[in-house]
Amino acid sequence: MTAQPTLPVHDSNRHRDTGTDSLPPPAERGSTDIPERVVERIAARAAREATTRRTGRRALGSPSASAAVHHGSARLALSLDLPYPLDLARTGSQMRDDIAERVARLTGLNVDEVTLTVRRLVPFEGPEGGRVR
Repeated sequence: MTAQPTLPVHDSNRHRDTGTDSLPPPAERGSTDIPERVVERIAARAAREATTRRTGRRALGSPSASAAVHHGSARLALSLDLPYPLDLARTGSQMRDDIAERVARLTGLNVDEVTLTVRRLVPFEGPEGGRVR
């Protein structure tokens, strides 16, 4: 029986210079740039999710979003339709927080500002088909 040669095991988590299991310093790892258009699409999706979560109704129409991204931070501006009746101040504040958190989590950017513009209020039809009064 002949002995099989032993191959060295390469551990990709091992930093070659230090021999430790830690990652290299952030400055050596590079960076990922996320285009503004991608941030806008993520923000629009987050707005649809927030509308459903905060109003209990599906998003009405498609929110439009614009984003300005600079040095790891983003400013977002969204326009959307909301159902009526609704406590606009409370719901708007909750939606801004939801959108900022979701975009930050998905992109790694700090979201400094979220501006919501309500394009229109859409009367909500109740379960019986009539308007809620």
